[in-house]
Amino acid sequence: MSEIEASEAKTDFSRLLKRVREGERFVITEQNRPVAELIPIRQRETGKIRAAIENLKAFQETHSLAGSSVRQMIEEGRK
Repeated sequence: MSEIEASEAKTDFSRLLKRVREGERFVITEQNRPVAELIPIRQRETGKIRAAIENLKAFQETHSLAGSSVRQMIEEGRK
């Protein structure tokens, strides 16, 4: 990860954003001390999220607490 002084980042912000879009990461420093990271945003993988939700729903339908509540199970586990 490259380091860049805040004043330089301010001057060349558009160029930095272009490089970040291409996958680069930067640590922004002030007086040689790291203060921030400029990193590409992760895109949400909606297909994986939906699949995980469906898997949880399927699990919930095939498993039960046998009449107990989560609170009761926590208290029982503490004994």
